Amino acid sequence: MNFEKLPPVTSSELMIDRAFRKAREKGIQKDLGGNWLQKIRQKEMLKLDVIKDILCSDLQAIRLSFPVLKSLPQFYTKIVDLTLDRSLFEQALRSIGRGEKTISVLHRATVRRIVRETERVRISAHVSEFYGRISSVMREVKKPLQYLEECRRVMRTYPDIKELPTVCLYGFPNVGKTTILNQLTGTKAKVAAYAFTTKSINTGYIINNSNTIQVLDVPGTLARPEKMNRIERQAELALQELADVIVYVFDPSPTGGYDWKEQEKLLHKIQERKNVLIYVSKVDLLTEKEKKELPFQIYTLDQLKEKIIELIAGK
Repeated sequence: MNFEKLPPVTSSELMIDRAFRKAREKGIQKDLGGNWLQKIRQKEMLKLDVIKDILCSDLQAIRLSFPVLKSLPQFYTKIVDLTLDRSLFEQALRSIGRGEKTISVLHRATVRRIVRETERVRISAHVSEFYGRISSVMREVKKPLQYLEECRRVMRTYPDIKELPTVCLYGFPNVGKTTILNQLTGTKAKVAAYAFTTKSINTGYIINNSNTIQVLDVPGTLARPEKMNRIERQAELALQELADVIVYVFDPSPTGGYDWKEQEKLLHKIQERKNVLIYVSKVDLLTEKEKKELPFQIYTLDQLKEKIIELIAGK
């Protein structure tokens, strides 16, 4: 699912302002027939229809724009649990649904009262009561709408995961994973010279003849399983749920900022898994002597791509 396409959640104030404005415009524009009482009834009911239609339509569109969590693939349900409060999210959606129903019920009840009235002052009283109760309903959904907008902003960072053979670029922060993703796939993910630049999962694709391989640049992870933050847990989740091949990116350069032994500790954690490749990054910053002393084979990016394709083909 492409969460980037989730539309912004309109505030309750903007919704009700638009609904009331459109109702006023409709009441002025419409040329109504009948006697004076029929005209008043028709005009007021027309305005009520506009308000009900706009508010219910807007609330329904917001509610339906979000996915039903239980219908999502397991990776997405788990990433929701990592990044959001699932109970508050579902409660907010239920509040929006109740708001829709309440507005429809109020509309039907008010229309029935107006149809029976024979006095202008009583019709106006019913309309005023409707406006007041509608405003109250929209105040009740104000906070749920605000929370859903917060959820939308978080969800927009979720990767668009496809059902394809998948490679995860894994390792400490600032070891060059995003640069490797960009060079392997032609993606243009953000690169910066400081740790934890990648705060969500970046995606790219290797096209090999008619086959496509999905490559995920997961957030940097430190060798501290008991103290993982939310960003690091996303990386672990991608490894557990999605990875057919893991490319462990190892940075031995003096500018890396992370101890060799710490990086090895994280590597040992995943080495029992099959299809683990070790890619040494930033080798241009090493002396020839340092390169020879490395316990790992040095691959070019083209060689790394070939290795990935071989492993995916044989998985």
